[in-house]
Amino acid sequence: MAIEKKKVEEELCIILKKTNAIDFGAFKLSSGRVTPYYIDLRVIPSFPEAFRMVTNFLVNAINADLGVESFDRVSGIPSAGIPFASMVAFRLNKPFLYTRHGVRLRGRERRVEGVLMPGDRVLLIDDLVTTGLSLKKAASAIRAEGGIVTDAYVILDREEGGREKLLEYNINLHCIVKVSDAAKRLYEMGTIDEDQLKIILKQTKRK
Repeated sequence: MAIEKKKVEEELCIILKKTNAIDFGAFKLSSGRVTPYYIDLRVIPSFPEAFRMVTNFLVNAINADLGVESFDRVSGIPSAGIPFASMVAFRLNKPFLYTRHGVRLRGRERRVEGVLMPGDRVLLIDDLVTTGLSLKKAASAIRAEGGIVTDAYVILDREEGGREKLLEYNINLHCIVKVSDAAKRLYEMGTIDEDQLKIILKQTKRK
């Protein structure tokens, strides 16, 4: 199992390199925080083979870690998580839904789009997690409509407190790779230099 995880980590880092998904500078995150590096997983669906591989990683990991019997529906987090979640739902033959950033001010005026019944167990899927705020908001919207949320799956955990914050909200976070592990692998591959490696590791809140 450890060998398989290491292989997935390596292949994901190759994808990050090939898609130029990582950049350094000053970037403002959705939480309002400024970060010295940015990982843009939104570009991955523009590369069909990379998109297929990442979807496979998620499907295999969800099957191994949770099992398809542990949830009834899959929800994407706007906006980066939606393409990944829709593909995972399709592959696992699970109903797909997604949450909005805010209430839609026309039509049905809903925060949750799709069919959700009271008592449905919903697995949240996003591209990555930093503070966990987006996942928390999505869980709140789903719970407000009677859904049950206990788990969230992301491709990458930036290790900046999101896991701990979500646990306080009774949500277990699962990820394909932690950013500290990805950074070390990217450094070994020559994709980032030593200073850039230190920048990423300094941002993490490892315990």
